[in-house]
Amino acid sequence: MKREPDRLVLFTDAVAAIAITLLVLPLVEIISEPGAEHPAEIVSHHWPQIFSFLLSFAVIAQLWMAHHRIFQNVVEYTQPLLLLNMLWVLTIVVLPFPTGLVGEYGADRFTQFFYVGTILVSSALLSAMALLAHRHELTLRVVVSCVAAPVLLLIALALVPLINYWGLLLMLLQTVTSRLIEPRADGTER
Repeated sequence: MKREPDRLVLFTDAVAAIAITLLVLPLVEIISEPGAEHPAEIVSHHWPQIFSFLLSFAVIAQLWMAHHRIFQNVVEYTQPLLLLNMLWVLTIVVLPFPTGLVGEYGADRFTQFFYVGTILVSSALLSAMALLAHRHELTLRVVVSCVAAPVLLLIALALVPLINYWGLLLMLLQTVTSRLIEPRADGTER
């Protein structure tokens, strides 16, 4: 029996959508807090929660898009790919929890390591899925493309004591790395 990835991808898409939705629920709850008389007060008083929501929304969106790119050429999934996908889904489901911690305890070192570490594990699982999905066509370009994000996140995790969450900006280099190693129209690598 052929294991087409459609149901797996739909399930994963639904989980990512739910996780993104869960991110906003704490913000909805703060509207009804006693003592806030003006919407501007609510926003100014709760900017750490708003920041953590926006950051995690962007993170989950990026992770989901990477997942989408991996599965767009998968015609049949294997049991190991299914297992890696379920572990990845777990990291997406868990992410609203460290996001809440970032909103409340953003300067706390444990919170910073937990948040960046969760994203690192999620990214590493995506890389493992990509390598597994492309196992028959592994080239240096594919391997570098697959491991760039977890390596950058590992550096970001190491930089947490020095620059907090700013290390996540290293993820912008992933796009540059991918463009540098992607093949040209004539079939040669740059």
